[in-house]
Amino acid sequence: MKIKLSLILLLLSLVVQAQKLAVLQTSAFEAGETLKYKFKYGFFTGAEATLQVLHSDLKFDNHETYRLVAQGRTSGTFDIFYKIRNRYESYIDKDTFVPYLYTEDVNESDYHRTDKARFYPTEKKVIAKKGTFKSTADQVFDLVSAYYFSRNLDLSTINIGDKITLNYFLEDGITALGIEYMGKEKIKTNMGYFNCRKYSPAIQPGRIFRKSSRLYLWITDDSNNIPVKAQAELVVGSVTMELTSTEGLKTALKIVSKRGN
Repeated sequence: MKIKLSLILLLLSLVVQAQKLAVLQTSAFEAGETLKYKFKYGFFTGAEATLQVLHSDLKFDNHETYRLVAQGRTSGTFDIFYKIRNRYESYIDKDTFVPYLYTEDVNESDYHRTDKARFYPTEKKVIAKKGTFKSTADQVFDLVSAYYFSRNLDLSTINIGDKITLNYFLEDGITALGIEYMGKEKIKTNMGYFNCRKYSPAIQPGRIFRKSSRLYLWITDDSNNIPVKAQAELVVGSVTMELTSTEGLKTALKIVSKRGN
């Protein structure tokens, strides 16, 4: 089965509304943070992903930036039949967390592609290899920056059933992704049990998803706002993404218990 890191990032990217959103006064992350995930198809681990926040010397319009790096690779049996080595990078504003530059290096079996996109937040446009793309949304993100920006949103007033929209740029256009807040839930992972907020992003039926398929995402209900688990129903079987390790967190991760008591 073909597994792309872009799908993993879609699972990770949470909520960015069409209107401009206020961010928390204190960022949930800082340089030095590393998160690792495993991506399972049925009982088999099919891929692994690593996300990092790094210092950056690049400035855009005299604004300091973080360098975000997301790397994905197949593992186990999947790596024998369909080798993937993908790398995605995004440079975001240290204060507003919006992106300025996005690059990707995709290597999937015999398929290879490199691409980049330059974001101009004040002009609401993105310039990429395939042209210039404009949006009416105040904030547009690549998949990597969307994930980190969403961790800094103030969602304290969100209610069950509220629907929100993520606007992201991917390859050849700007796409809106609808997401519904499902409430709070304690979720089990290999790291232990976490108190989480549960979301259900909308999915497009097709080769991967059935018309009745659902996708669920669990985010820690603490100041970290880290996705610890995601689950999606596919045309054949299901996939699960799960956090496996953390390093350099700004705030210690709150594991409720090891056994769920």
